[in-house]
Amino acid sequence: MNQAKSNYALSSAILPVVIAVALLWVIQSAGVLFELPLNVLGVIPHDWSRLYGVVTSALVHGSYEHLFNNTLPLIVLGAMLRYGYPNSRLKVLIFAWVGSGLGVWLFGRESVHLGASGVSHGLFFFLFTVSLLRKDKRSVALMMIAFFMYGGMIMSIFPRDPGISYEAHFFGALGGVVAALIFWRHDPKLAEKHYQWQDEVPERDDPVIGDLWRQARYPEGPAEPAKSDADPEYRDRTGHDGAHHNIDRHGHHRYH
Repeated sequence: MNQAKSNYALSSAILPVVIAVALLWVIQSAGVLFELPLNVLGVIPHDWSRLYGVVTSALVHGSYEHLFNNTLPLIVLGAMLRYGYPNSRLKVLIFAWVGSGLGVWLFGRESVHLGASGVSHGLFFFLFTVSLLRKDKRSVALMMIAFFMYGGMIMSIFPRDPGISYEAHFFGALGGVVAALIFWRHDPKLAEKHYQWQDEVPERDDPVIGDLWRQARYPEGPAEPAKSDADPEYRDRTGHDGAHHNIDRHGHHRYH
């Protein structure tokens, strides 16, 4: 895996995602204004005549509220994908999109399933899984932001509300995990910063003094230990054996 700087700035990563999400609002508004039957674009499990819904179901939503709830996750997670993974972003999107729709068609409940929440779950689980595999600063930072904002997606892949297609969430997440396992090596890592001080040669000892300065005794070092009466050297200096010499306050010498 090569280490290089990404060619994509954050602003260029966000703009295409915002445009794509805006198109979802155009589709939803057209359906409401012109009373178009958008439900026909949804996916119905096990119905061969609605197999095309595997691709089209993420383009339509049941209501403005449904679309509103998906808008911010799609923008945030989609921008993170474009910014952090320029080489694999399209492949990841396909895995999340098709994985969600195909999983619903194969294993979903008998109903019309629509909405892009499966795609957003796929993007989240890709960001989460790929950060564990790559362990570089950018991947971990993106994962932490995504987890802080949308960590609840870990629980929404399980059945909770009968009106929510948890199957789309689950299989979208599965597509994101599979994409992470396949493509985690395809994107460059950020180049490691190199500082000037790292090239400096470490100081060498003076050729004359050498390392004698390390052996020098400092004035604040520990005092010499006191000598006891049992020390022969101490007895020789004092001239008596075991006698203690004191002078009282009158100037008289006392021995004991």
